[in-house]
Parts: sequence; C-alpha cells; structure tokens
Amino acid sequence: MIPVRDDLRQLDGYHSPQVDVRVRLNTNESPLPPPDAFRDALASEISRIEWHRYPDRQATELRHAIADWHGVSADMVFAANGSNEVLQTILLTFAGAGRRVATFEPTYQMHAQIARVVGSEVVEGERDADFTLDPAEMRRVVEQHDPHVAFLTSPNNPTGLVEPAERITELLELANGLVVADEAYAQFADWSALSLLDEDRPLVVTRTFSKTWSMAGVRLGYVIGPTWFIRELDKVVLPYHLDAAKQIAGRLALRYVGDMDERVRLIVSERERLSAAMSALPIDVTPSGANFVLFRPTTVGGRELWQRLLDRSILVRDCSGWPRLADCLRVTVGTPDENDAFIHGLQEVLT
Repeated sequence: MIPVRDDLRQLDGYHSPQVDVRVRLNTNESPLPPPDAFRDALASEISRIEWHRYPDRQATELRHAIADWHGVSADMVFAANGSNEVLQTILLTFAGAGRRVATFEPTYQMHAQIARVVGSEVVEGERDADFTLDPAEMRRVVEQHDPHVAFLTSPNNPTGLVEPAERITELLELANGLVVADEAYAQFADWSALSLLDEDRPLVVTRTFSKTWSMAGVRLGYVIGPTWFIRELDKVVLPYHLDAAKQIAGRLALRYVGDMDERVRLIVSERERLSAAMSALPIDVTPSGANFVLFRPTTVGGRELWQRLLDRSILVRDCSGWPRLADCLRVTVGTPDENDAFIHGLQEVLT
C-alpha cells in the first residue's frame, strides 16, 4: 500500500451520522423543499441542456444573477460546488504549504480540515466560555502567528452566535493576510459582513445555496470579494468545475427570493420557539442567529440525551465529544411538527 503524506496520516475525515429516523435534525438543511415553480422551471431548462458540450467555464449567467441580487459587479463573484469547494479554492490560492491559517475555536470544523489537507499550518485561537471571541485573544493569535488566512464564521457553527461587526473590523485592522467571513447562515442573522466589502480591503464573504434556498442536494456555494481576489481564484480552480445543471439551478433559485424570505421568517420564529421551550427545561441554551441551536443539558450527559432522543427516532447532532463542547448537542430547526416532536422528546427525557 502506498502511504499518504506524513501530515495526513492522523487526519480524520468529516463525519455526520446519517441514520434512518422519523425526525432528522442534525445537518442544518432546510426543512422545506424548494417551491414547485422552481422544480418545474428547472426541469424545463435541464431538458434543453446540450449535454455533449462543456458548461460555461465562467458560469457567466449565474455570477451575474448572484451579483445582481447582492448589488455588486459580476467580477466580484466566484461560484463552486458547495461552499466547501469555495473554501478549498481560497486556501489553495492564499494558503497551502508553509503558510498559516487561523481559526477561533469552537467553529466550523472544515476550515481547519481543508487547511490541513492543502498543507497549511493551523493556528487556533480560543473563544471564551460563552463562545464569544475576546479581542485580546484575536490580537494574540495575529501577533504571534501572522496568519495568511483568518476565518470568522457568522453566525458561527456550531454555536450559532453572530459575530459583531466590530469584531470583523478589528481583525481586518490587525491581520496582514486575508480575512474570510463564512456566512453560510447569514440570512437568519440580523447583519452581514457584505456591508464591509471594499476593493482595497482583504475581506471576502462566503455563502451557500444549501440552507435558505433549500438546495443542499445541488451543492452550490459562492464567495464575494474584491476583483483582484476573484481573478486569483479563477487561476486555481479546475476548468469546467461547475456543471450546467448546477448553474441553471442557482440562477433560477434567485427568482424566488420571496419564497426564501418566507422560509427565513418561519425558521427564525421556530428557532425562537425551540430556544424558549429548551430554556424552560434543565438545559443551557446558546443564543442563535442561525437555523440551529446549540444546547447543553444540565441533569444528564449530552451523549446520554442524544441516545435517548435517538431511541425516540429523533436525531440531533452530538457535539459532546468535540473539544471545548463537552455535553453539547445541536438541533437544526425543522418543520413545526418536527420541532414539536423534538420538544416532546426532551420533556419526556428530562422531566
């Protein structure tokens, strides 16, 4: 057997259990399918694809549609196969062997995972006990390690906390490298780092179609940043990386902003209902600006509660074994009926 690279031997892959259950609330997908009109329009356009031809290498129409929605120019947009490929392309371009990538833990696991895969050194800052980020800790990481790329996730996964605008501004003032604001859940929050973008500022914002657009099965993400940043990504990404069907799906989805906004309102309302119900039980609840809630039971262990919910055919994300998240679980906001089942399951176990 041919050995892998020395620096990858101890690296574990990304895991999220897919169990056959009645109520699945562990992967932060949308609980609702896309609107029927989107499905019909997509089926119609896909039927006319010239499958024997390569897709548009520049994803021109998709990039223009995304740009129009955000009020930026198309040469500030780069799209790829899910936000993870966007992140990988960023790190291949601006990090890699001999360079450093900063994360502030706990946060999205794939930032460090992809950074290590591309050969970067990962330096980790520590969040406070309430999962907020102390500016002094941010300063320590930057001054000691001078990272080439630094990540801030807002709302943060798995904590759900929204980074205040001043935190991202402070990081931009401190860092010499690229600052990536990962906003996979931004539509559920009350502000976006998009408002801070500037051609002369090394800030970029990543987004996904997986959540509010109900398109997790499509795997489509994008980043918005300065034009010089986008030009560098275009040099690195593989040719024809974004297939024709995906480009059509993303473009058509942007016709249904009203449906997306309606979903966001429902999910935010249900998120607050879940948080209130859990707060009435022996549970510590972390405030969330996303479509999920991180929580810690106080009378039973997190792993035990996860198993007892699973025994009731309710699957949530077990974060209890992750560093800094002892006894923590994370629940994705589902449909009202799914959320009722989750609340009822919690009440049965904890009361």
